Amino acid sequence: MQSSTSAARFVICAAQLPVALMTQQLNHKDCGAFVCFEGWVRNQFQGNPVAQLEYSAFEALALIEGERICREAEHAYGVHVRAAHRTGTLQVGELAVWIGVSAGHRDAAFGACRAVIDEIKASVPIWKREHYLEKPPQWRHEG
Repeated sequence: MQSSTSAARFVICAAQLPVALMTQQLNHKDCGAFVCFEGWVRNQFQGNPVAQLEYSAFEALALIEGERICREAEHAYGVHVRAAHRTGTLQVGELAVWIGVSAGHRDAAFGACRAVIDEIKASVPIWKREHYLEKPPQWRHEG
C-alpha cells in the first residue's frame, strides 16, 4: 500500500482496502452527505463463470493519476474524496475498488462519486485479468 495513507486521496493495496480509515478521513463537520461506491468481484462476465480476478498496476503512474482524479473532483464538486484499488489476485465477493465522497449536500456527493469511478476506470493504469472456470483467462480493458 502507498505510504502515508492518512494524507493520500488515492491508494493501491495488495491486501484488504482501508475502508474504515478512509471513511473516518471523510468525516468533516461541514458535510451532511456521504456516498460510497464499492466494486466487488462478481462470479460471471457475459455468461462466463469467473473463478477469480487478477489486478496489475503501473503503480507509480496509477498513484499520480488517482490522486489527480480525486483532487480534481474535490475542486469541481466542492467535496472530500478518498479512493482505493486492490492489486493481486482477488476471489469472488472480494472488494476490488472503493470510492468515498463527503459533501455538504447529497447531489454533489453522488455526482463526484460517479465522476471519480468513471475516470479511474478510464485513466488509471490498472489492468484486470479474469480467470474463468471454463475457458482461458482474458485481460479486460474498461477505459
